[in-house]
Amino acid sequence: MQSDHNLQYVTFTLNDDLYGLPVTQTREILDHVTVTKVPQSSADLLGVINLRGQVVPVIDMHLKLRLPAKQTENNSCTIVTEVEIDDEMHVVGILVDEVREVLELTKDMIEPAPRLGTCINTNFIKGMGKVDEQFMVILDINRLFSEAEITGFETVSEEPAEELLEA
Repeated sequence: MQSDHNLQYVTFTLNDDLYGLPVTQTREILDHVTVTKVPQSSADLLGVINLRGQVVPVIDMHLKLRLPAKQTENNSCTIVTEVEIDDEMHVVGILVDEVREVLELTKDMIEPAPRLGTCINTNFIKGMGKVDEQFMVILDINRLFSEAEITGFETVSEEPAEELLEA
């Protein structure tokens, strides 16, 4: 349970950099899932997975954050998250290099998002956590995705999720 002074984050890596998501927005972590490609989707949408009968989009976080792409490896995982857009919850999977651990940080261990000028969008960064000698980028997952990205693939088929993914 999180207190007002301590915040818990699921930590993961992308190209050896450390990132964190609030535990409260993390549903589960999946190893090696089969992704069904969605034609004419955005470059960062890898496709969809069948999660207990629910169609869940999976986003490649390298591409979403405009980082150099990396080949999927044995440690790669999909973190299933809950994203709130316009007061509605959506389930989204994000592909990351490796999930590390759950860290508990006090508020004094978190600095505000850096101001990098008008040419770089940092609205999706909640802050920078100090973990040992390394910084952790704390993502605001609700600001990272738009509703069109999350729900746009749903118009691909009128078929129920199970039939779509079994084809």
